[in-house]
Amino acid sequence: MTITPRTLRVARPGDLAAVLPLAVEFYAEEGFATGEQALRHNLAALLASPAARVAVVHSPDRLLGFAVTTTGFGLENGLIAELEDLFVLPAARRRGVAGRLIGDSVAWARGRGCRHLELVIAPNGRDAGHLFAYYLARGFRDDGRHLLSHPLQPHPAGDRD
Repeated sequence: MTITPRTLRVARPGDLAAVLPLAVEFYAEEGFATGEQALRHNLAALLASPAARVAVVHSPDRLLGFAVTTTGFGLENGLIAELEDLFVLPAARRRGVAGRLIGDSVAWARGRGCRHLELVIAPNGRDAGHLFAYYLARGFRDDGRHLLSHPLQPHPAGDRD
């Protein structure tokens, strides 16, 4: 397969069937436990959301990668964006696809008036040192913050405040 990225574009709800296999491959490669059904549901919501951008790069014959960027609002920084997911097929890596997707996320966030574009590096038990170096070389900086997560389970019926 010849890898020549031709187009970067915004994915739409009709692209779900084309983007989902890349998301499944990405989550399997990185060791995330999220299953295909949950990825399908969440990706469908992101593709339809005005607060999210799913960008794809494709060659004439297939998708090569995707990026999911979302927005949120907080007291400290106001409107911010987060580069939630970035994946490029192994055969298309080191050809500028990820850089194009990052550039698109930066431009989209800036165009929406965001003050920051953030990302989380989740090593899932793997060495993520190369990811720090990769993103630092592309303008991100480590501000020393740590992301802590508290899993939430639905309240049993009648057990709400």
